[in-house]
Amino acid sequence: MEKVLFEKQGYLGIITINRPEQLNCFDYETLVQLRETVEQIQMDNEVRAVLITGSGEKSFSAGADLKERRNLSEQEVRRNVRMIRGVFNEIENLAPPTIAAVNGYALGGGLELALVCDFRYASESAVMGLTEVSWAIIPGAGGTQRLARLIGASKAKELILTARRVNADKALELGLVNKVCPAEELMSEAGQLAGEIMRNGPLAVTQAKYAINHGNNSDLNTGLAIEAKAYEMIIPTEDRVEALEAFREKREANFKAR
Repeated sequence: MEKVLFEKQGYLGIITINRPEQLNCFDYETLVQLRETVEQIQMDNEVRAVLITGSGEKSFSAGADLKERRNLSEQEVRRNVRMIRGVFNEIENLAPPTIAAVNGYALGGGLELALVCDFRYASESAVMGLTEVSWAIIPGAGGTQRLARLIGASKAKELILTARRVNADKALELGLVNKVCPAEELMSEAGQLAGEIMRNGPLAVTQAKYAINHGNNSDLNTGLAIEAKAYEMIIPTEDRVEALEAFREKREANFKAR
């Protein structure tokens, strides 16, 4: 059985972690398949948004596969951590916007996967936490850094150092997720967000995401320079001219990502 599924619905790419009996935990093979899927998306100019979710109704991902981890050597543990860190960095740096549809448990590496996405929509039954210290380790795929940047250092320390789990409503209150939905509406709500994004100029969307991501951790002047450079990339595009023509002709624009 494929441990990572990928399908396209028009311009939307959907990644599904497909180990429902193991709560969609990451063993090494799953990480390899996830990396291959991400590389496929990187090469596909037709993908304008990416939705990531977990198979089944219980879990987005409960993180590392501890049954596998128990039998690994120290060298293999380091291999797995390098792999998950690298794959998550690649997801964060994907040009198209990414949406995590958190359909249940998002613990440890599962929450770290959600954190690298641009948006997080959660079902009402979602439970989230960076629980690694309860296993005598720490978040190793960016959790200590990304959670602190998202919700603030003090709140991140409280969650990480206590290994606390939070429900969807608390996650929304903390700013950890963008929206909470009934379970049966999660995918359609996340898809609706993707649809709103994909109606816009795809090159403009990717450049705006680039400017935000790379300017966010810079000083203002550096961020403004990044924005200016991103804008320069858009000026000679056919889509920019098409948008003006569509406005003049009072019709929907037909963007072609060029």
